[in-house]
Amino acid sequence: MEALRQDDPRRFGRFTALARFHEGASAVRYVARDTATGEVALITAARPELAGLPAYRRRFQAEARTAERLAGGWVAEPLDTGEEPKAPAEGPEPLWTAAGYVPALPLAEAIGIAGPLDERALRILGAGIAEILSRVHAAGAVLQGLAPGTVLLAADGPRLTAFGPLGAAASAEARPGGQLSVRLGYLTPEQIEGKEVSAASDLFVLGLLLAYAATGTTPFTEGPAEEAARRIAEDEPELDAVPEALRELITRCLAKDPAERPTAGTVAAQLALEGAAGLARGGWLPEPLAAAVADQEARVLALDVPREDSEPEDTRTAPEPEDARPLPAPVDGPASGAPAAVVPAGDGDIGEDRGTTRFLNTGPRPPRNDRPTTQLALPHELTAPPEAAPAPAARPLPPALPGGPTAPRQPGPAHGGPAPYPAAALPAGPAGPGGPGGGPMVSLPLPPAPAPAPDPAASRRTLLTIAAAAVGGLIVGGGSVAALGSEDTAVATDDKPAPKPRRTLPGQPPEPRWSYAHPASESSPLTAAVWRDELLVVTSESQASAVDLRTGKRLWQRADGAKGQAALAAGADLVFVASPTEFLWLSPKNGKVVHRERYTDAFGDLPGLAVGRPAGSSGPVVWFTGSHTVTVKAPKPKQGKDREVVQAHFFAYDIVQRKELWRTPVPAGRAPGAPVYRVVGDRSADILVRQDAVSLTAAELKAAKGKGSVRSFDQKTGKLLWTRSYGAVSPEAATAGDEDGSLYAAVGKDLQAFETDTAKPLWRVEGSAGSAFGTPLVAGPLIHTTERSRLVGAVERGSGRLVWRRSTEVPGIGNAPSLTLSGSEKTLIAADAVQVTAFSAADGERLWKFQDIGSADPKGATVSASYRAFAAGETVVIQRDRAFYAFPVA
Repeated sequence: MEALRQDDPRRFGRFTALARFHEGASAVRYVARDTATGEVALITAARPELAGLPAYRRRFQAEARTAERLAGGWVAEPLDTGEEPKAPAEGPEPLWTAAGYVPALPLAEAIGIAGPLDERALRILGAGIAEILSRVHAAGAVLQGLAPGTVLLAADGPRLTAFGPLGAAASAEARPGGQLSVRLGYLTPEQIEGKEVSAASDLFVLGLLLAYAATGTTPFTEGPAEEAARRIAEDEPELDAVPEALRELITRCLAKDPAERPTAGTVAAQLALEGAAGLARGGWLPEPLAAAVADQEARVLALDVPREDSEPEDTRTAPEPEDARPLPAPVDGPASGAPAAVVPAGDGDIGEDRGTTRFLNTGPRPPRNDRPTTQLALPHELTAPPEAAPAPAARPLPPALPGGPTAPRQPGPAHGGPAPYPAAALPAGPAGPGGPGGGPMVSLPLPPAPAPAPDPAASRRTLLTIAAAAVGGLIVGGGSVAALGSEDTAVATDDKPAPKPRRTLPGQPPEPRWSYAHPASESSPLTAAVWRDELLVVTSESQASAVDLRTGKRLWQRADGAKGQAALAAGADLVFVASPTEFLWLSPKNGKVVHRERYTDAFGDLPGLAVGRPAGSSGPVVWFTGSHTVTVKAPKPKQGKDREVVQAHFFAYDIVQRKELWRTPVPAGRAPGAPVYRVVGDRSADILVRQDAVSLTAAELKAAKGKGSVRSFDQKTGKLLWTRSYGAVSPEAATAGDEDGSLYAAVGKDLQAFETDTAKPLWRVEGSAGSAFGTPLVAGPLIHTTERSRLVGAVERGSGRLVWRRSTEVPGIGNAPSLTLSGSEKTLIAADAVQVTAFSAADGERLWKFQDIGSADPKGATVSASYRAFAAGETVVIQRDRAFYAFPVA
């Protein structure tokens, strides 16, 4: 700590500054006190020259809300945040956030005082951080920003502060000449190779932190600075000084292949089965650290509120230590050596996704023995007031990834746009011209920072301070919302009343019309459906219930609808629900059962009929499968036993007239018997049906020889018209048809169109390597596509011409996002297990992103359910397990 300087603020809302706590390149921390209550707080205040930059403000605000969402457990409780209005002539509004003060030492400082931690302290430290990471990863998000300066050691256990991009940048070192001294010690092999980060990346950094805490040295930092990147990507860590009981676990965390690293939950359990808090009970810090924490607390509590007329000391910066001097500034020029950290870009002529360029996390300043490995030139905007900022210089384009597409062209003077900011640089490769010590430099494009003006070139401009930390998924808790910007601008929302109206920013979802939480006392929802744009009908193991789409209030619940499998409109005034034993027609006003039709009565000639989930519906007609067991007598006079045989049928039923239209015998599926059908095409004369591969019997799979098939049933009679295979379409392949006679199916990594009635191939759209298309969505002249690689797009139905293709920017590969169109068909919603992304259906512009991490309680249930979206007029309802949010859409 040090005394306040002359130009330091004295007030932060209700808090009065007492002393400087820590100074970073982008923010200063102060110890402050609420003079009314005596409450002590730690204020993080953005530097004034950065507070005026819109992109930085959005980052700062997002970080403040992230801290609020993660509060609890090993995360300090936020107290307040402020944007105090100022006159335009006085400069930008102050930007700060206040958190409760917890006496604690940064890990780097603690190692400097007492040396490496013992095994018990290491277990508590690692388990506490892993518990936080487990909460974050439960939502598919990545924390990033872990480093010795962002991990604190308190008397009762570890704490995490300075989250993500702001945290890592705030604890970097500002140097004379507009440079930011950072280190490569806390990058991961996948980041060095320019690949996407994932939850496994956090585990690698956790391994680095534990190794540092156990030895006092960060692996891979010893040796020539220009080879640091190579060491991280290729060398094995030296862990002989790590306690033997922890060596194997840390080694697994530091595996080069992310797939070989353990999960955060596994690490937490192996380090402290009773939890970090349980293991730390009774004290855990070595005596020198416990004394240092107690001394810090005493000095903070003894601070007096300075008198208004006192003259603060203008403390000058101490001379920098020898090991922290920045290396020579990078020379602008073509990069060579390691690949640039860019995501794939495509053909701009067809609206191909240019992705988001990222400069990945370099971490804060470690202790002295972790020498600096590079330095980054700060843009002029960071060292001068915005109005006085000189025009930035042009930068070279980064090299393409090996075997990948070229980087997106940045608009500059030669293309009629302003020159982008200079690129940051990392040393890589053998010694040679162009970098520190003669080594070549790798130019890394910086993450884009959208400007307020609608200038497409300006919207790609970047900030180094923001880039100096990883740009990843924003994480939130408490059943709340996290919005990730379409241009990597992250802004979190809050379900509590905002202190003042909030603008809608690029990438930020609109304010929800309402949110609804399914009661924890009831079983989780099984199905949900929109009824006539008026009700959201939710079924569970115990009941069916209805939520008013205008207000988000639950109107009624009905036990008769337990385990319901559908919620359809039966005319203008009834809700149709199919339960395991009967069809129900409910009043939309109060859920009262108006009609019921038991299967034993409606299908009396099929005793014991078990009805499967609906295959599809059109108007008043619903199609479904059902099966029952019959006894086949043994033939006479031969000896034998009677056999139990499953018989299956495909039904059409009118839910308005409440009568069966037709039934057709079909082959029984895998046990329990009813084949799982899905209507993929509804034409005037017939319906096209696919059977889910999971319900095919072993004999059917063997007979198919790796090919899937489509069945055609007559609309009026239910007669099976034909069964066809289409090229190399497998039984598992996603398939959809249209009313014009075309069928669209995934074939390998591509999407192919066929003439339905002849199986003639029409066109093919190439997909991503190693990926596969999910179920396409037919909409007017377009087909909206979705891929496992998280690419969403649109192609022309007639020609297969690619209109646009964009990434949801979700790390990793899983199931392809499911697609939903808004009522106007102007907004396309892509939902997967990690987030919801909204696109403009016409041109693919990313509109906003949404995440909900679930409970903020470290002991709360982990939510792993995928997101689902339901269109209702000018509203889209987003569901994740028990949480529902209603967003307005175009």
